[in-house]
Amino acid sequence: MAKTLIRVGPEDFSVEAELAAVRRESPSAGGVVSFVGVVRDANDGARVSKMTLEHYPGMTEKALAKIVEKARERFHLIDVVVIHRVGELQVGDQIVLCLVSAAHRGEAFQGCEYVMDWLKTEAPFWKRETTPEGEHWVDARESDDHARARWA
Repeated sequence: MAKTLIRVGPEDFSVEAELAAVRRESPSAGGVVSFVGVVRDANDGARVSKMTLEHYPGMTEKALAKIVEKARERFHLIDVVVIHRVGELQVGDQIVLCLVSAAHRGEAFQGCEYVMDWLKTEAPFWKRETTPEGEHWVDARESDDHARARWA
């Protein structure tokens, strides 16, 4: 049975537990692909000590659900798990998990990339980084727009 899990909140997640659940509940999946985004210690040449993520509750989950549904239809995905953390995160902390399964690896890889490319540009999240020079909001990247455009 197809599973969709979308969760946005401050709680950390277990990649292993989510992967085990997908594998246990979806015997028809021949490929499972995951992506884990992590807070890194530098961005655009500046040292980063922490990141704060904000979202618009309700609207963010709705936007993620639309992205997941399009990916599910386009790539014949069986399961899709999207967990995105918000709040204050330290360097090395997990930010996002995108886990997808499909009958074949090609659809699973493409589905995972599609979800992440659209999430980066269409889901209402705002990032604020703390650097030695102070705090600043992270601007959208042109490279993210280009990545999303390849799916049009």
